[in-house]
Amino acid sequence: MEGVHSMSKEHWNQSFSEKEYVYGVKANEFIKRMSHTIPEHSKIGCFAEGEGRNAVYLAKLGHDVTAYDQSSVGLKKTKQLALLNNVNVHTVETDLVKEKVKTSQYDAAIMVFGHVEKQNQQFFIENIVGSVKPCGYIIFEVYSEDQLMYETGGPKTVERLYDPEDIIKWVKHHKCSHFYYGEAERHEGKRHSGLCHVIQVAFKKVK
Repeated sequence: MEGVHSMSKEHWNQSFSEKEYVYGVKANEFIKRMSHTIPEHSKIGCFAEGEGRNAVYLAKLGHDVTAYDQSSVGLKKTKQLALLNNVNVHTVETDLVKEKVKTSQYDAAIMVFGHVEKQNQQFFIENIVGSVKPCGYIIFEVYSEDQLMYETGGPKTVERLYDPEDIIKWVKHHKCSHFYYGEAERHEGKRHSGLCHVIQVAFKKVK
C-alpha cells in the first residue's frame, strides 16, 4: 500500500528517475479543454507539476509559467521538456503541504492529480488558491475516492484520494464555472491508463 512514506521527495525522485516521461509529455485533457478560459499572456502557477507536461503546454500558448514540485528530478525533466519545445518554464522545488506559496502572484493556477494525505488536502488546495490574484482562475483535476475500484492509476489508498464534498466545501465561496464528479478516459504515459473516476473543478477566485 502507498502511504505517508510514498509522498516523500525521495519517492517522487525515484518515481521520475526513468528516462521516459512516466505520465507522458502531452497535457492533461481537462487542462487542454479549459485553457481557453485563461486570458492571453497570463502568469500561471502549475502545482504538483511533476515532469512538466502541463506547464510546457501552457508556456507554448504564450503564458509565463512557473512549475512547483517537491521532486528535483521531476523539475529537471520539466526544464528538458521546455527546452525541447523551445519555451521557458520557471521551476520551484517546494513541499506544497509544508511551505506556503507567496500569495496573489498569479493570474491563474492549475493542478493535475496532485495527491496528498487527507490531513494535508485543505492546506494544499488553499495554498494553490492563495497564490492567485483576486478574479484569477483556478483549474484542477484529481482522482476521487471511487478511483480505487478502477485501478487505472493514482494512489492505492483512500487516504490520498479526494472526496467531492470536501472540495465543494473548500471552493464554494468562489465563482465556480465547472464542477464534475464522474468517469473520464485518461491515457497519460504508463501510469494513467483507461477509464477512471475524477473530480474536475474550474473557478474564478473571489477576493
